[in-house]
Amino acid sequence: MRRATLARMSLVLHVEPRWISPYVFACFVTLTEKGLAFEARELDAARAETRDADYLAATITGRVPSLVHDGFGLAESSAIVEYLEEAFPEVPVLPRDLRDRARARQLMSWLRSDDTAPIRAERPSASIFHAPATSPLSAEAKSAAEKLCAVATRLLDGGRGTIFERWSIVDAELAFMLQRLLSSGDPVPGPIARWAGAQWERPSVQAFVRRDRPLR
Repeated sequence: MRRATLARMSLVLHVEPRWISPYVFACFVTLTEKGLAFEARELDAARAETRDADYLAATITGRVPSLVHDGFGLAESSAIVEYLEEAFPEVPVLPRDLRDRARARQLMSWLRSDDTAPIRAERPSASIFHAPATSPLSAEAKSAAEKLCAVATRLLDGGRGTIFERWSIVDAELAFMLQRLLSSGDPVPGPIARWAGAQWERPSVQAFVRRDRPLR
């Protein structure tokens, strides 16, 4: 992959070929919400496609997802979301208020943290898009799921439709994490389950959910 090729399109999102990554999801939904034209290119780490010398030079860490904007490469989904927010601020996906934005960053970091790792391990994203998981949650994952639902309940206290005053990418990311439980029939409080279901129907989210994707 030559650098000239990387820069040919104004916006290129590199994605994993199964289209099930929550991190690809966050970037895809952000680009779609902002109404930005972009090209999605699949890169398969299992085939060493992310270790191409030019890809490493462009993205530094060689991870997927990554964004290339006019020749500038950037990996890590939260960094991509923040970059797109600053580069294309007309349609925001993060709160404008300073403290709300700090809270959004906190939540995005937490959803990627060790606190939710047991859920991610036992309810992989493939269980959302393909076959649901059938084994019960371990004690560790059950505790993580209970904390996830408790956090969601605090955030949506009083039946709020969005975490902040307006929809943000954090709503979509939290809904994705909750869908890991819902898709496999794990217990989620009714109000939180209904909220996650409503978020799942958002057009930008459905544009990702309804994509054709390989089974493996």
